[in-house]
Amino acid sequence: MKSKLTPFHVAIPVYDLEETRKFYTTAVGCSEGRSSDHWIDFNLYGHQFVAHLKPRPDKEVEHHFNPVDGHNVPIPHYGVVLEWDEFKTLEKRLKEHQIKFVIEPYIRFKGLPGEQATMFFLDPSGNALEFKSFKDFGQLFAT
Repeated sequence: MKSKLTPFHVAIPVYDLEETRKFYTTAVGCSEGRSSDHWIDFNLYGHQFVAHLKPRPDKEVEHHFNPVDGHNVPIPHYGVVLEWDEFKTLEKRLKEHQIKFVIEPYIRFKGLPGEQATMFFLDPSGNALEFKSFKDFGQLFAT
């Protein structure tokens, strides 16, 4: 399937809007768009990323994990495929903000089709994010 690449829209649940605002603007580097007392729009590398306030559950939400390339990948997760330099800039920014990684930045599928840099971390509400990059974007859907 080939089409013009357009921004995606995704909405996620969060427990605290101010904590979320600080995390996504400061640690991740998003700019803020519209907001209300119940949600915040963020510009996540040109995509519309919306945090919606949700009451905190009585018990901690547990992630499901699937094994990928020797690591346990949290499911669900979301993120953006970045240009190589942007990935390295975000990696440095997250480390400067002492963000704890679920999976530290590394090269996945090294020497194989789809070789990519990847990293996973959680936002303050426990939402899992993955950011990745390819030196060769032609490898994005390589088999």
